[in-house]
Amino acid sequence: MSDTVKTHFEILDSRFRGVKGDQWMERLHTGCRWTEGPAYFAAGRYLVFSDIPNDRILRWDETTGAVGTFRHPARYANGNTVDRRGRLVSCEHGGRQVTRTEPDGSTTVLADRFDGMRLNSPNDVVERADGSIWFTDPGYGIDSDYEGHQAKSEIGADQVYRIDPGTAEVRLVADDFNRPNGLAFSQDERQLYITDSEESHIRLFDVADDSTLTGGTVFARCDAGAFDGVRLDDTGRIWAAAHDGIHCFDPDGTLLGKLRVPETVANFTFGGPQRNHLFICATSSLYSLRVNFNGARYPR
Repeated sequence: MSDTVKTHFEILDSRFRGVKGDQWMERLHTGCRWTEGPAYFAAGRYLVFSDIPNDRILRWDETTGAVGTFRHPARYANGNTVDRRGRLVSCEHGGRQVTRTEPDGSTTVLADRFDGMRLNSPNDVVERADGSIWFTDPGYGIDSDYEGHQAKSEIGADQVYRIDPGTAEVRLVADDFNRPNGLAFSQDERQLYITDSEESHIRLFDVADDSTLTGGTVFARCDAGAFDGVRLDDTGRIWAAAHDGIHCFDPDGTLLGKLRVPETVANFTFGGPQRNHLFICATSSLYSLRVNFNGARYPR
């Protein structure tokens, strides 16, 4: 059963004045330890999201409002996305791998090693139009037994990778991060935004035709804790999870405003038939808000 919180959009730039939503934000579920990885399935009208320390993926049904267990144990799954064929792709701390859930419910391991060494603990994931899977690999899941299994890093660095859709090769695309976390492509996929939670900023890369990254300048800095998940809307604005809510940036880097949330936000996504239903994973809860703007078509 849901409860409500007064919606508060904080305007920091005049360009943010038209951004609105329902008067009340719904809390669809609570009682989790750390929610993450919301992914919306349009065909089934449901959302899955991770509760990492409790080692489970939960499922919210849009038609009934019910929340149940989608997978437990879930190998301490963190970030999730839905690929263009409607399949769930997950970053698993416990398995130190990226997996895909097939239509029959079985899982396929897409990546668990780089150059023969085990990955740290894949964190967040996005698919590009060419079918390649891009993911971040900080060490949060091996730092302790809280979100995975404590272990020493074999790679010795926190990096960003690409899985080739044809060869399944895991290729290093960025190696100069402290704690890479959320990532999102621009709508034309010529640019890639990646958050670094330890450095509390978002970096912006140019994506070449051969999928190599250049640039990497700091696009925005966080003034409330650290950035985590990141998404774009269909106007090109960049939205980033932070400790006081979700921050919205113009493509020129200006902080336009914030959607205030009563718990620390880890991640969020756009859902619904028109991608104007915002789902927010914040500490112990899952929130939702219908807004007057639309998320970029991918990811979900």
